[in-house]
Amino acid sequence: MTHPVGTIVKLKLEMLGNPEGSLGVAYEEDTLDHKGTSFIFANGNYDGFDEEEQKMFVEKVGFADTQYKFTNVIQLSRDFQDGRFSTIFKEVL
Repeated sequence: MTHPVGTIVKLKLEMLGNPEGSLGVAYEEDTLDHKGTSFIFANGNYDGFDEEEQKMFVEKVGFADTQYKFTNVIQLSRDFQDGRFSTIFKEVL
């Protein structure tokens, strides 16, 4: 199972410099290759999780109607620094 862009998750354990319970938002869904989802977390770190990893490491907690179009990780980092995801994280808290 993949999560569509805008899915909000929380970490089930500490990882990527985030404590357990940290929020992340899906910015890219891969349905062609390994069927997974990439998330960016509240501290700006990001990673992709295949279906099995998602079951182990993240729990869906909500959805934000975002029209984010991922292009590359450099732009993703810039968008995070520019506050593109801050509203999403604030809505859930």
